[in-house]
Amino acid sequence: MKVAVKINGLLLDQVRRDLARPHFFAHERVGFLTAGAAASPDGLMLLVRGYIPVGDEDYEVAPNVGARIGSNAMRKAAQAAYRPASTLLHVHTHGGRGYPRFSGVDLESARTFVPGFFQSCPKMPHGLLVLSNDAATGILWLDPRKRPIPIDRFIRIDQPIVEQWRAQYELA
Repeated sequence: MKVAVKINGLLLDQVRRDLARPHFFAHERVGFLTAGAAASPDGLMLLVRGYIPVGDEDYEVAPNVGARIGSNAMRKAAQAAYRPASTLLHVHTHGGRGYPRFSGVDLESARTFVPGFFQSCPKMPHGLLVLSNDAATGILWLDPRKRPIPIDRFIRIDQPIVEQWRAQYELA
């Protein structure tokens, strides 16, 4: 199964700016994307709806990892994904250029927290993304009891409609 993620370019820029902000003690920032899921001819298309930044107060001191967030941050993300039912994608950045790779800590912690996303939205897939300055890598769980699958494609949508259309008609 192929998995693609589509995201509005302005939203992606906002996410990258937010993740680049310094934090008082955390070495990196994290957030969550919400997305709708639709069947596509070759698999699954995730259409990003929004971004939920993790608040400064929801980070926990953890010198052995780049960032650790508490249960309050997870609860806020789960609530945002509840209605409308949404895919949750935990997102952070490693900066740089080219395709980023997950660290061992990224993968180990995701195995712990991603299955919890299925409690609020059991019929939606959930996953993990890591961004660079020009690319992304992701994995997606279709079922909390199975291994994740790779996200194959990321599509940035930047071409807004610049013309305004209006109907020209006469009332009868």
